[in-house]
Parts: sequence; structure tokens; C-alpha cells
Amino acid sequence: MAKKKSSPVTELSQIIPAPATPQPITETIEKNYMPYVMSVIVSRAIPEIDGLKPSHRKLLYTMYKMGLLTGNRTKSANIVGQTMKLNPHGDAAIYETMVRLTRGNAALLHPLVDSKGSFGKHYSSDMKYAASRYTEAKLDSFCQELFAGIDKDAVDFVDNYDNTMKEPVLLPTTFPNVLVTPNVGIAVGMASNICSFNLAEVCDGAIALLKNPKTSTDKILDLIKAPDFSGGGLIVYDREQMRRIYETGQGSFRIRSRYSYDKEAGCIDILQIPYSTSIEAILDSIATLVKDGKLKEITDFRDEIDLNGFKLTLDLKKGTDPDKLMARLFKITPLEDSFKCNFNVLIDSSPRQLGVVDILKEWIRFRTACVRRELCFDLKKKQDRLHLVTGLGKILLDIDKAVRIIRQTESDDLVVPELMRGFTIDEMQAEYIANIKLRNLNKKYIINCIQEIESLKAAIAEIEEILGDELKLRAKIAAQLTEIKKKYGQPRRSQLIYAADIPEEPDEEPVENYPVRLVLTKEGYFKKITFQSLRGNDEQKLKEGDSITQIFDAENKDNLLIFTDQAQVYRVAVDDFETTKASAMGDFLNAKLAMDKDERPIFMRIQNTYPEGENMVFVFENGKGVRVPITAYVAKGNRRKLTGAFSKNSPIVAAFYEVEKEPFELLLLSDADRAIVIKTSLIPIMTTRSSGGVTLMSLGKKEKRITEALQSFADRFGDGKGYRKYKIPAAGVLLNEKNIDAMQISMDDTL
Repeated sequence: MAKKKSSPVTELSQIIPAPATPQPITETIEKNYMPYVMSVIVSRAIPEIDGLKPSHRKLLYTMYKMGLLTGNRTKSANIVGQTMKLNPHGDAAIYETMVRLTRGNAALLHPLVDSKGSFGKHYSSDMKYAASRYTEAKLDSFCQELFAGIDKDAVDFVDNYDNTMKEPVLLPTTFPNVLVTPNVGIAVGMASNICSFNLAEVCDGAIALLKNPKTSTDKILDLIKAPDFSGGGLIVYDREQMRRIYETGQGSFRIRSRYSYDKEAGCIDILQIPYSTSIEAILDSIATLVKDGKLKEITDFRDEIDLNGFKLTLDLKKGTDPDKLMARLFKITPLEDSFKCNFNVLIDSSPRQLGVVDILKEWIRFRTACVRRELCFDLKKKQDRLHLVTGLGKILLDIDKAVRIIRQTESDDLVVPELMRGFTIDEMQAEYIANIKLRNLNKKYIINCIQEIESLKAAIAEIEEILGDELKLRAKIAAQLTEIKKKYGQPRRSQLIYAADIPEEPDEEPVENYPVRLVLTKEGYFKKITFQSLRGNDEQKLKEGDSITQIFDAENKDNLLIFTDQAQVYRVAVDDFETTKASAMGDFLNAKLAMDKDERPIFMRIQNTYPEGENMVFVFENGKGVRVPITAYVAKGNRRKLTGAFSKNSPIVAAFYEVEKEPFELLLLSDADRAIVIKTSLIPIMTTRSSGGVTLMSLGKKEKRITEALQSFADRFGDGKGYRKYKIPAAGVLLNEKNIDAMQISMDDTL
């Protein structure tokens, strides 16, 4: 039978899929994106009230089940492999999680993992940890407080990812670990950054709230003074700032390094640095400042970390004040840093931002539930034991009868029913009695059994009393915290200094002041020469074809304004330049000030203040000129460069400075050898820097541009009597033969 051919339409429909049904973006986000967001928040990045993220909890519980709380250390690779039964991530991620919890890494005030081998350091990005096959670890004894009660139904258990074993939802921490172990996590749309606090102080704060839930924030601030970091440091303490953090869970505070000064060696030893920075960041910052000449007091600096601990050494020049230097370093390097608090915590699987006081209250609620479940577990065990021992007590009143019943019973399976009938006990009691060894039925065993009944009744009554009284339950938790404080409490590592006690120091180093001579050339070379260097050698070395445009005396602490031909002005300090000799070329300003390509300086002036009534005078090639008040060049902040210093409508010929009430004469010379002399007082003042000005010299048909503008012209043009004009605009006067010859001689001298 011939195969039926399919139509082209049928074949085409099999190749081209049907058009997709449009789906609103809001529905896509709700169904696809939001589950991912919640998964990251709940299952990965944000810690729970036990102070642990899921990755931490899975790792620690695996080590607990491996017997590493009391046993010997094992290879880290073994721990990582076992943890993968609970945590389905790569071994590298699990090992990195463990590294941060180790004693060797020193990131925690109370390490959770006792380690052996190289685990790097939290304060260094270059000090890497060794591979997991080389290192060993076990749980630190401190973890007893994390797992206490976990085998007494203190917390819920859930199936792991493949339903092959159980894992705890939370760990029943006996202290507020969420405030003792620091945590940083970045989720989707939120983050968490929880600093560590001193264990003893946290215990005191929790005890105060257990005794009085209405304890004020001020009281908690007195007990829990401030955060405490494993790396120490000095916290710049502001009580109001800290109060906001304690109440809202948001805010920041400054922490600075601790140092000592070795007078004999002439060096500063930095012994502790802020928790939020690294030694590499500090060294890079200092290296940059030293290279730029902004830390001239430091001759050398090095990392001297060894087995004795952290140390960063700065060698100082003789006579340097170490305290003043450190005050500057705190402002311009990461030796002082800010810690930004963002206390986001999962409460019943919902993210909440809580202050310290609210976190303690939530932990008390959580811990109360854990202790209540532990007590119920103990109560059930003791009630079951009392039930068994009570049945045994009935047997002990007539042991001979019990023996006779057992001997007369025909088979084992009838022993329990016969004992139940003979002594009016239930099956559980009879089973327990039937399994007692005959050797145990002695006088001492009987006495101990009777005493156990009494002690069990007393213990049960005590547990029931605690469960029935909220105050006694809280007192029990407070007693546990007191014991933990006594056993594990440590003195504060991060000390407090008050902001009011810190003297204000300038950001910049004090400038050494001395007289200098400044030289600017036409090609843009700049020299700062000391007068001592000028003695006996004041001949200036210049590039071939270059010439000096300005030379004047100044002081090293002066500030300069440097105008360029691209209508830009640069604000620089004389101290920014290194001293040089007259026989050197000097600094090329285009490179030194990062000018635009082909940009050249045309005018330089000392400008420490910007007084009213003083002006910049600009003359342009199109014959126009303008006066701009010097106050127009006042810049906010530390801006080094100002654009639009003057009009760009025509190329600039020259720039001058006019002192208040001291106008001067200018000679303007055109390319047709025509000149005028005018007073600057004739030039109008424009408040806008970009103003094109007014015409000063009318250019004739043969004149195209102004070629020169001179303030000092007597040596070339005499007193300028024949060229002087009293109104503008003014036509130029043809130079007489004598002046042209003088100009030619002058030009020959420069070639």
C-alpha cells in the first residue's frame, strides 16, 4: 500500500512553532523572578536569629555529626566532602565558608572551628589559605553552646535536598550568637552587614532584658558599650550615633588603627587596623602618597607580620611628630575606616531590619521556645522513667512472688502477661522488669530504686513548675548566660575613644616655607629655584628656540594661577613642584598639570587671595579686550582646573593683572606695524568670564590681527608719546623708523 504523502502545509506547521502566548511582565516577575529572590534571601545570604547562614549551619552540623566536637581533628577535605550531603554546592564554596570560621583566619571574636594549617588572614587579601587536603579542623569547644539541646528536640529538623537525612532548621544557641559572630551578606534587593559585639557585654544586655523586657536603650548602651572586633582597633565613639544603630539597625561609625611609637628606632608600629580594610589597601594608599610627595615624613614602610601577630612599620624622618603624622594618615588613608551597619535578620523566614535591642528581644523569644522544648523533652523522659521505676517498686515489695511467676511460666512470651496480672502493672513496666538481670535484685539495688523514685518526682515537679512560670523560665536562661559569660567572656579588644577628644588636624601636610624664584618660558617650562641654588649660577638653561616670559620671586607656601592659550586656568601650589637648578630645563607644565594637547601657559601669577577691585586684563587678536574681576576665579573646593577662563571668540594675545586703583598703560601692536598706547582703565569690566570684550584697536584694511600687547615697552618704543590714545576704539599709529629698527634688533637678540 502506498504511503500517503503529507501536505506542504502540514510539514510547515511541524517546523514553525505556534506563536507564543503574550505574558505580562508583572506575571513573569511574580512567577519566575520572585521565587529566585526569596530563595537567595532566605536560603543563602541573610543570617537567621541563631546568627548563622544556611551554609554555616550545614557545615557545623555536619562536623557535629562527625563527632568533631570532642574528637580529634580531621582533614578539611573530609569535612567538605561530608558537608556536600547537606550543602549541594561546590567544594570550594564550602571550604571558603569553613575558612572564615576558623581560629587561624582570625575573623571572629570566638572562632567556631579549631584549625591546624594555613587558613590565611581576614585582614589580608594576599595571604591565601592552603588547599583543603593540607589543613585539618574540628569544632571548637565553644560550639558546645551552639548545639546544647539539639538532641533534646530543641529545634525543628527538615529533610536535606535529596531526602536522605535530616538537618536542623536552626541551632539552639544558648547565647545571642547573631550579635557575637559578624555576618555580611548580599541578597537580591537587600543586604546585611552585622558587626560583632563583646560576648560578655551581650550576655549582660540579654540578662537585663530577661529580667525587665522594658529595659531602655540607654541601659543597654551602658551594658553593651559598642561593637567589638577580632582585630581590635579604636572605635570613635558617638553615643547618639550608636543609639541610632541600637534602635534602628542602621548607621555607621568610624574605627581607626592602634599604633605605638618606637623612639629609639624612629618608627611607628601599627598593631591593629580597622576590621573593614586590609593591609594591602593601606600599603597601596601610603605608597601612592609617598610617590606623589605628600608623605615626605615617611622614609620607608613595610609589612612585618610574623608569628607574633600583626605589625605594619613606618620609618620616619628625624624630627617628625608621630602623633601629628598619624592624625593626617587617619584622614587620607584606610588606617581609619567606617563600618556601615545594616542589621537585616531573618525572623521566622521573613527578613526584618532590627536594632540591637530588638534583636535581643527576638533571640529571647527564640531561646525561650528552645528551652521550653528541651524541658518538655526532659519531662517526658523523666515521666517515662518514673513510670518504669514505679512498676519496679511494686515488684521489689515481693521479689519472691515475681521469681515464682517467672519460674512457673511455660514460655518466654507469657512472662510479661503473667507479671502484668500478678502485680497490676502495664506492659511497658512488665517488659522492663522482665529484662532486669537476677544479679541486680540485691538490697542495694532496691534502696537505689526507691531513692530514684523520689528524685524523679522532685525533678518532674521542678520542670513542671518552670514550664508553668514564665519568670522562672527566663531566670533559667539568664543563669545559662551568666555561666557562659563566666566561662567564655573576654575583655574588649576594640577600645573606645570619644570624638570630642580627637584634636582636629589639617588634611594636608604643613608646607615648609622658604623663598624661591619662579621662571616660566614661552614653551611652557616651569622652574622653582631656591636662592641658595642661584648663588654664583643664575644663567637659565632653556630649550633651543625657547625664551623666558615671566620670572619673579615667591614663597614656597604661595598659590599660583596659570592661564593658558586654551582659555583654561589652573590653580596650583608652589609646593606642588620640586625645586630645581637654573641649569635644568624644569617641569613641562603640559605634562605636569595634565593639560590638553598643544595647550601652553601664557600668564602666571601668585594668587593667595581674591580681593575685590582687582582684575585680569585680556587682549585678543581681533583687537578686542576685556577686564574680568579676579573674584570670578574663586572656585569651590579643591578644583585644580577651571574652564572658560576667558572668551575663545578670538585667539588670546596676552594676559595681565591689574591691582586695585592702579591702572597701567598697554601698548598694542598689529601685524602692519601700527601701535596704540591706552590705559587699562578705558577697558570695561565684565563680570562674565566668557565675555568677548570691546574693541580697543581698530584694524585697518592691511591689518589682520594684534600681534603683541606689552605692559613694559619703554626699552623698545620709548615713552609711547606718539601712540597714546584716550578713547577706544582707536586706530593704530604707524611705527616710526627708529622704533622699527629697535624692534628688529630686539628680534635678532632672541634668535
